[in-house]
Amino acid sequence: MFIDEVTIQVLAGDGGKGAVTFRREKHVPRGGPDGGDGGRGGSVVLETDANLSTLLDFRPGKKYRADRGGDGMSKRQFGRDGADLILKVPPGTQAIDVATGDVLADMDRHPLRIVVAQGGRGGRGNVHFVSSVQQAPKFAEHGEPGVIHDIRLELKSLADVGLLGFPNVGKSTLLAAVSAARPKIADYPFTTLVPNLGLVRVDHVHHFVLADVPGLIEGASEGSGLGIQFLKHLERTRLLLHLLDVSGLSGRDPLEDYRIINQELRSFSPTLAELPQRVVLARADLVADRSLLSSIRSHFEHLRVPVHEISAVTGEGVQDLLWATWQQLSSLTRPEAVSTEPVRITLSDQREDPKQFTIEEAEDGVFVVRGAYLERTVAMTDLANDYALRRLQRQLERWGVFRKLKALGAAEGNTVRIRGIEFDYIDDDAPEEPEEAVPSV
Repeated sequence: MFIDEVTIQVLAGDGGKGAVTFRREKHVPRGGPDGGDGGRGGSVVLETDANLSTLLDFRPGKKYRADRGGDGMSKRQFGRDGADLILKVPPGTQAIDVATGDVLADMDRHPLRIVVAQGGRGGRGNVHFVSSVQQAPKFAEHGEPGVIHDIRLELKSLADVGLLGFPNVGKSTLLAAVSAARPKIADYPFTTLVPNLGLVRVDHVHHFVLADVPGLIEGASEGSGLGIQFLKHLERTRLLLHLLDVSGLSGRDPLEDYRIINQELRSFSPTLAELPQRVVLARADLVADRSLLSSIRSHFEHLRVPVHEISAVTGEGVQDLLWATWQQLSSLTRPEAVSTEPVRITLSDQREDPKQFTIEEAEDGVFVVRGAYLERTVAMTDLANDYALRRLQRQLERWGVFRKLKALGAAEGNTVRIRGIEFDYIDDDAPEEPEEAVPSV
């Protein structure tokens, strides 16, 4: 079974919790805090595997989760780092964020490794929070939550040259004649149901990869036929061979076929439509009077499109086509080479500015605060710990959150929501309500 698109969820591991511990050793009076940091959560990594050619190993909707980091321990011992989850994909796979449409990873070569969901930092132990006014902090940080993405994996085959044309114009026959690929060949529409790749050896030194996809029909860009599902497999090619059946047996007009298919390409992808093409007049051996092809050749020569007459069955013109294709490929831009050195996955040390945040009133009396650093701080705070909660309140005040809330009209008792966690807004400057007088008896 050929699978070239699947949607999954990837969940990076949360960082481990920092420890709240104190030295308890004999002959060490007033032992200070010694809580260690939590370990880093594991990341979810895509890695190309040249032995794969399909996404069949992935189950739609499945959650792929990396390990969380270990919790910190006493004596300043760090928790273990969570193991990264390596997902093997065939070269040519793209990972697209379902929510935003952003391309998270483009696995367009081999070998290649890209992190698609980064593990969370480990929480700091209480040893980090010692100050002149707080000698024995009784709180630590939770680990940073790992990144979660719903991603769509799309496979776009890596080929140098793509075969283009209506169903049953001889694309599979040509692929079988010039390579070791053995696609199904039969005399009925849509014989080819999946993309086929073949390695074409021009001689003992030069070679290129040729891709054959199901044929296109008019209206393909609107969902008609099968070929539109697989056109993405031609987007990475550098050159297209556009096959036209000139035998007359199908009753089709080659020039009209050429116009229709190029129109479908433009509707599907302007980038794909701009790829250079070479026109191949297939089944030329079945044309009794070759002079009838002169008007077709003249049409493409006028358009400055190279044209070839071939017969994949007899081999006529095939070797000339392969050499011309190779020569044009050698003049086209090749993808940049990638280093084969092993990739070390590291977390960025760059810290966001805590004062970079926004506040908006989502509904009456509910204010939503957003900011990467601020949201991460809330997520890593132990809200069940009074000491940690008071520290968070001081941080929000120092960063200007309360001041901005008041400027936006927040009133006593309103709700403040940060990263899905809701707090009651308390205005410290609000005048206290006078106590009711107790009536005298």
